[in-house]
Amino acid sequence: MTPQNPPDLVDIGTNLSNRQFDPDRPEVIARAQQAGVRAIVATGTDLRATRAGLELAARYPGVVYTTCGVHPHNATTYERDSPHLTTLARDPAVVAIGECGLDFNRDFSPRPVQERAFASQVETAIETRKPLFLHERDAHVRFLSILDDYRDHGTLPVPAVVHCFTGTDKEVRAYLDRGFMIGVTGWVCDDRRNGALLRALALLPMDRLLLETDAPFLRPPGLLGQTRRNEPCNLVHVCRRVAAVLRKTPEEVARTTTDNARRFFRLPASSPPTPDKSP
Repeated sequence: MTPQNPPDLVDIGTNLSNRQFDPDRPEVIARAQQAGVRAIVATGTDLRATRAGLELAARYPGVVYTTCGVHPHNATTYERDSPHLTTLARDPAVVAIGECGLDFNRDFSPRPVQERAFASQVETAIETRKPLFLHERDAHVRFLSILDDYRDHGTLPVPAVVHCFTGTDKEVRAYLDRGFMIGVTGWVCDDRRNGALLRALALLPMDRLLLETDAPFLRPPGLLGQTRRNEPCNLVHVCRRVAAVLRKTPEEVARTTTDNARRFFRLPASSPPTPDKSP
């Protein structure tokens, strides 16, 4: 995995519509492509972010895709916006429903409101036959109980990935038992707080692993430069650290996680970088 021979990677979770990228979003996408990140899934955290993700997918076909949903922090907007989101969810550029789930750590939206919005988005995923892009923080038991209401013969009717997993070995076992994929971010590079994640990774089969940056957040520690902003191009560093933890080569981790991502999101085979179609 050298600059002359970049990996073929998929960043399954980037907040590409975040205002931190407003000054140089085309350059951010270009740097990702140069680093070998062939596809980026923009995260829909509310109606505005979903619409912005669709606009970027139209501008960068074959490179940018998007999810469609409402983050639990924004759950109070879900009832108002759900008719629009239900329509957008059927767009071919939408490759998953979410980011949806529960966040009982900050409680930016009341818990009952979070739960209703989450259950409704699970139903949208089932209706559209699209995967779920899930968020869970300090809500593991209730999170699973809602998902388990929709299990059919032990599994959800649609694939699911627990995005930005930072939990315990017990939690990862529960997700694996239900057939879920696991998304790993630059948290794996942060030796101050990654102990639980490293133990959980030891239990994770390679065919359940996906990589993401969650940019502009969770920039891997130790990178050069003054900015604290994370970018999709830094997925290479996540890949290298995961490879070291799993005692695999970075090339093997890149190849496997890219295959996993393309299968999970039903992405086409890798294509050459696509130019920005903006005027």
